[in-house]
Amino acid sequence: MLASKMEDVPEAEQEKLFAAIEKNPALFKTIAEEVQTMIASGTDQVTAAMKVMEKYQDELRATMK
Repeated sequence: MLASKMEDVPEAEQEKLFAAIEKNPALFKTIAEEVQTMIASGTDQVTAAMKVMEKYQDELRATMK
């Protein structure tokens, strides 16, 4: 499903993201849940995603290496 949403993203970047998700699926699950909670409380999707990713930026950096 995610791949279909990333049609315009270069294949190398897609592979990098999929590898990070496989490396630490719990982190990405937590991020998704927190984003959904913020959206449900009225925050727009982009703002919610940015705030949550900022919160987990250190973990994301470590996972993306």
